[in-house]
Amino acid sequence: MDKNLWDKCVAFHGHECPGLAIGFKACEAARDKLGIDFSKDEEIVCVTENDACGVDAIQVITGCTIGKGNLIYRGTGKHAFTFFRRDTGEKLRIVFKPDSVSKDLSREERKQAILKSPVEKLFDFKNPTFDLPEKARIFNTLICSKCGEGASEHKMRIMEGEPVCLDCFDEYLRGW
Repeated sequence: MDKNLWDKCVAFHGHECPGLAIGFKACEAARDKLGIDFSKDEEIVCVTENDACGVDAIQVITGCTIGKGNLIYRGTGKHAFTFFRRDTGEKLRIVFKPDSVSKDLSREERKQAILKSPVEKLFDFKNPTFDLPEKARIFNTLICSKCGEGASEHKMRIMEGEPVCLDCFDEYLRGW
């Protein structure tokens, strides 16, 4: 284990925990199986299926961030991370096995068990069922006719012939 890298993750996240360890080990697996390194732009893309502690390790180690457009949140609630390499087309979905570490352990023991376990014990490795997301795009900003705030044009709606933001839009749902 790279102790300096772990310490960097802890400093970014704010504390040590089992969740951070899951993300740390997922990055180790991605590095070993796909040869990924820190992504300066969008060379590496990570689709995370959760918004838990492990995502902070993903950001620190891989350089994948929401702001850069190469960390994409797909909220399934699973400790699953899909990594794509734009240069080679390689992709891998890394899924944490909940039963890989005993739930009877204390929080500290659980974190240590995760950090010390081989990645093959902790994760299932699968082929993703979705494709590499397109590169991040820059959109024009439109002004909401109700609140006056600007929002990306792809997030605006038309209501009574005027552009409105999602906060001001009165959604019309009848049925399914």
